[in-house]
Amino acid sequence: MKRLIKYTLISLVAFLMVSCSEDSLSSTSMIKDPQVELNDFDKWILKRYTDVYNIDFKYRMEDIESDMNYNLVPSEYNKSIIMSNMVKYLCLEAYDQATGGTEFIRGYFPKILVLIGSPAYRNNGTMVLGTAEGGRKITLYNINLMNMNDIEQLNDWYFRTIHHEFAHILHQTKPYTTDFKEISAANYVTDSWKDKTDLQALQEGFISRYASSAVDEDFVEVFSFFITSTPEVWNGFITDAGSTGGPIIETKLSIVSSYLRESWEIEITELRDIITDRVDKLDEQDLTSLD
Repeated sequence: MKRLIKYTLISLVAFLMVSCSEDSLSSTSMIKDPQVELNDFDKWILKRYTDVYNIDFKYRMEDIESDMNYNLVPSEYNKSIIMSNMVKYLCLEAYDQATGGTEFIRGYFPKILVLIGSPAYRNNGTMVLGTAEGGRKITLYNINLMNMNDIEQLNDWYFRTIHHEFAHILHQTKPYTTDFKEISAANYVTDSWKDKTDLQALQEGFISRYASSAVDEDFVEVFSFFITSTPEVWNGFITDAGSTGGPIIETKLSIVSSYLRESWEIEITELRDIITDRVDKLDEQDLTSLD
């Protein structure tokens, strides 16, 4: 019986060796990427985002581009079209106007923009407005609850986030001076920023609560709040900040302004005025169009 088993095993090994030697493996993968037929919106994205700016605008839910730590739903098709038009008009083209062409955005802006329909919540109860990954991708959440007629909501949920994350890329590419770091060096609180009120943050010299979490966040928050605020709104922040916080914020703004001028040849007040003018004309834009 043992001999029979031994012979059987030898025969099986010989068979496998012959089979392997005679049959070569195919170089063609059996795993195929799903084929998606391009609709009018996809073609518009290729023309208006990819060809012009080398940006991939993703509105479909893709596992590889989604954060599995949250329960998320896709962005609605019509809301995605509106958001794609607004990002192009209020953000990308505003930088084009300020810099004289598309090269600045094409060279430095993240290459992937991802829309998610639902909000994402952290364990501490705060809502994630947007995330960025290594200067490569920006994800915007809560698209399905977007109110296109509420500019403050649009800025708070989306556009300050975009400018905030883009400013991180800029200062990581060309660092700002150490002068900025010294202004509030002793007052950064890491995760405790959420325990402050907006007024407390202002009076301590931070344009937002989140700005008090770290120096880099402080820098980009000054940038993003300034360019998305009218002069009246910005002056209101300074007034609320009082005699202590107001001068601190103004000093920070002066450094951010000098940085943009010297490092990127961008006048921050001019960029703010361009964005403000575009906001004023937003009602004239057909944000549902794929022209």
